Amino acid sequence: MTQIEKAHRFRALHEGSGVLLIPNPWDGGSARLLEHLDFDALATSSAASAGTLGRRDGRISRDEALAHARLIVQATRLPVSADLENGFDAAPAGVAETIRLAAEAGLVGCSIEDSSGDRHKPQYDIGHATERIAAAAEAARALAFPFTLTARAENFFRGHRDLEDTIKRLAAYEEAGADVLFAPALPDLDAVRAVCATIRKPVNFMVGVKGHCFSVAELAAAGVKRISFASSLYRAALTGLLNAVREIKGTGTFNYLDETLTSAEWNAYLRE
Repeated sequence: MTQIEKAHRFRALHEGSGVLLIPNPWDGGSARLLEHLDFDALATSSAASAGTLGRRDGRISRDEALAHARLIVQATRLPVSADLENGFDAAPAGVAETIRLAAEAGLVGCSIEDSSGDRHKPQYDIGHATERIAAAAEAARALAFPFTLTARAENFFRGHRDLEDTIKRLAAYEEAGADVLFAPALPDLDAVRAVCATIRKPVNFMVGVKGHCFSVAELAAAGVKRISFASSLYRAALTGLLNAVREIKGTGTFNYLDETLTSAEWNAYLRE
């Protein structure tokens, strides 16, 4: 598919029946694997992107994030969205530029959050945050294809555990032009239901926080339209690595190989 075709496909996946599962690969190989496992779209994870460079989440530049996203785009035929943190700029104009650069990288969507990067004031004021989403939406609408903009309210991630304010922010971002709304780390299904009952556009739920995970059926019943996985699949892969190394170092055995893909099996997922 061309980028335009991918963009229309991605938008349609949000409008059809059922819940869209959108896993988060961390390199070309994991993207190829997930494509072969019949997922319909992929998304990058800022934490996994940073992890591949040996850094913590929030410690990569816009250029680095887009270069990583470009690798994922080039590895798969699926539509790809990207976690672009807070747009890498406090100013609305800078966020709009990030949207344009994301499209140039081959992406058909991205998420923009309202975190400020300031530990003393972790979220932008709602007015400024809404202006940033409005600028991102305007830039997205100016493209030659339907770029799907996701807006994130970071309240529960940033210590501001106020559901009323979270919903107020999401509603403002929806009004400003976001296509998908997202509040990571909602505490329970009642909170998820409250968000979905207020927001008219598709709501994304993120799997990846211990104690805040529910089944696909439960989330669908609550009104969720899309489920992403943040860095959880990357961390699951690292857990496998950690367990294998612990066995090697601890017992001198290699039983982990009994449950590991063979080279032939792995190569079946990859291009020549």
